Amino acid sequence: MKMPLGWAKEFADITCTPQEYADRMTMSGSKVECFESEADSISNVVVGRILEIVPHPDSDHMVVCQVEVGAERPVQIVTGANNLKVGDLVPAALHKSCLPGGVKITKGKLRGVESCGMLCSLSELGLTTHDFPHAVEDGILVLDEEWAPGTPAVQALGLDDVTVEFEITPNRPDCLAVRGLGRETAATFGVPFKDHTPVVQPGHGDVNRLLTVDVENTDLCYRYCGAVVENVRVGPSPRWMRQRLRNCGVRPINNLVDITNYVMLEYGQPMHCFDYQYVNGGHIRVRSAREGERIVTLDGADRVLSPEMLIIADDAGPIGVAGVMGGEYSGTYGHTTSVVFESAMFNGPSVRTTAKKLGLRTEASSRYEKGLDPNTCSRALARALELVQLLDAGDVVNGIVDVYPSPREKRRLPLRPEAVNRLLGIRLSRSEMAGILLPLGFELEGDMLVCPTDRWDMERDCDIAEEIARYVGYNKIPSTVMRGVARARPTPRQDFDEKLTAALAGYGLWECETFSFCSPKCFDAIHLPENDPLRSSVVLSNPLGEDTSIMRTTALPSVLEVVSRNWGARAAECAVFEQATEYTPSPLGHEVADNDFNDYPALCEKLAAEGKTPSDLLPTETQKLILAAYGAKWDYLAIKGVVEKLLATAGVTGYTVRRNAQGAAYHPGRAADLYLGETKLATLGEVHPAVCANYGVKARIVAADVNLDAVFAARAAGVQYQPLPKHPSTSRDLALVAEDALPAAELAACIRKGAGKILESLSLFDVYTGDKIGPGKKSLAYNLVFRAADRTLTDEEVDAAVQKVLKNLAELGVQLRS
Repeated sequence: MKMPLGWAKEFADITCTPQEYADRMTMSGSKVECFESEADSISNVVVGRILEIVPHPDSDHMVVCQVEVGAERPVQIVTGANNLKVGDLVPAALHKSCLPGGVKITKGKLRGVESCGMLCSLSELGLTTHDFPHAVEDGILVLDEEWAPGTPAVQALGLDDVTVEFEITPNRPDCLAVRGLGRETAATFGVPFKDHTPVVQPGHGDVNRLLTVDVENTDLCYRYCGAVVENVRVGPSPRWMRQRLRNCGVRPINNLVDITNYVMLEYGQPMHCFDYQYVNGGHIRVRSAREGERIVTLDGADRVLSPEMLIIADDAGPIGVAGVMGGEYSGTYGHTTSVVFESAMFNGPSVRTTAKKLGLRTEASSRYEKGLDPNTCSRALARALELVQLLDAGDVVNGIVDVYPSPREKRRLPLRPEAVNRLLGIRLSRSEMAGILLPLGFELEGDMLVCPTDRWDMERDCDIAEEIARYVGYNKIPSTVMRGVARARPTPRQDFDEKLTAALAGYGLWECETFSFCSPKCFDAIHLPENDPLRSSVVLSNPLGEDTSIMRTTALPSVLEVVSRNWGARAAECAVFEQATEYTPSPLGHEVADNDFNDYPALCEKLAAEGKTPSDLLPTETQKLILAAYGAKWDYLAIKGVVEKLLATAGVTGYTVRRNAQGAAYHPGRAADLYLGETKLATLGEVHPAVCANYGVKARIVAADVNLDAVFAARAAGVQYQPLPKHPSTSRDLALVAEDALPAAELAACIRKGAGKILESLSLFDVYTGDKIGPGKKSLAYNLVFRAADRTLTDEEVDAAVQKVLKNLAELGVQLRS
């Protein structure tokens, strides 16, 4: 929201610098994004009076002017314009002046004649004929008001005001108006709020004889006010109005249209001006559109309407889309003689839905969708009629048509100082709170706080506390221990995720975060089979682009893209991880057609009849931990070690390692699956070289896909204390010969089973393949450490355990290496 500071001063007498204004308004809750003045880009440009014009001695199209600029002597300026005469007042850029766009002007010679500056046109000052309708577009700007020579041009042109831009939060639509920001300004600076009550002078006739209004859909139209102005005189608006509109980013058009825009900015109430001769029968109907009905809007586009859209119609058909844009013949033209001013209030969500479906978001729709105050409609209409009379833009017909089925009443809340003080941790009396709230438009009736109808965000004690806090000053509220609310603590899952994140950071991996949206092409990039269930994904109906058109069913491509970018940046090593969400579409969601959502209550009834709820339509979300790395120290064993340490951190034991035979994204023979019973905990290994090539990475990538939900479910209840061992350990080394195809993990599980409870640790310290053990064989050397907690083990006990291990291994075809 842009607001000229000079306009705000009409509502509050303040004297301050723009920076001070921005700082204080931000501290009181009205955040200022920035402020600027067009005068900042114009310097040393003054009003000059043409004293003499003579032809250039060496040019057919140039003239030499003597210009009075408030100095002791006139200055000589050469120009090629032909619209000047002696006595004209013009903007003159003098020596060492600056114009918009960074243009520098210095004195010089034109065809041998000295020119001490430049006479400025509209475009050179960053202006158009909409700002100065009387001006010649391709000539020098001649001022139509009397100014003393030497007056700064920014003052004469009205470019010296400061425009302040606010960030308005969705809960404060009242501040989408200069009047609302003026009230905030007055309260912030502690000065009276100077409100203006519109006064419409008596006109002629009776509006009810010319205009009738029927609101057929009162659910989507809360109020509709209309007035008629006859004998309109369409012309330019006065300069002060054009200047304010321009400073707010609105292009001046003509007096009638400018009035509607001016009132919208001043009161926050969108308005529209219909040509009365195109309102068939003088009858306005606010109704839902009919199926297949069409309208040509003011922008010339032919649009198809649907029944959920609210329209403004007459007896012949639609003449406007409610809250969005008027129809082709709803504007004002040179032949317009009578107009209808519309000031209405429409349902915000309905306006937003309509604007989105039509692809037509306007200034009006952006305001309506935030929820405005219907009680502003009549006041805004009165202000428009007052401006019509002030600008002599037409003859106002007496009265207004006002259809308001359910007037909005002021909300009443109990003012409980003790509750507010408890929330804020301060001590304010009731009178001090009243001193803050009353200047903001609130009223007190006994113990009840009466809220203005444009402050529909006020609902609870915390809302009252927020209003008080922002004017007390957040920096003045002391830091206290939070009281009266539940103590915030991380959930067990949050603790679990944070613990794993810290562990991975300790292992040298960097956390990344990617979009949950991806491209369908990612499935081909990781060589996902055509019939793989992961190819069935949730498709976005309105994606940002093809690259973000579906919800990911696997997060591996997202992390591989991060690795690819690091490789492209010539990083020698990269190790990243992401706690990612994967989305599996609901089978029921595929059965429900998009148009079923148009009648949501009927859809809910249909689902309830089947014993289901709307939540059954949502995709299933699975939390995954994706790791990927490349570099000198990253290989299969390194990534496997990281995953095993993570499982140890979570307290997950008893899992088995199986050869991965189905993961097309991984290198065959260099990948494994970790199972706990029949639940897959993780897949890890070396990424397939062809997949690496798809991502443009020439190094070997290792990756892991860990199911965090499964690991969390299998986590240990807590850390169990174990005292330090009191008895010595005994170790044995076994060199075993096994089939090359036998997984080492299966062999280790067999050893642990045979050794029993006295086996303290098992570690593989050597693997050998070669001619000495025969083809298709491998040698694995293990170190077994035995210990008992209550005694010192004898050699006989350890030997018996080793013999049992060898017996079990023999059943797998494993023998001691000779």
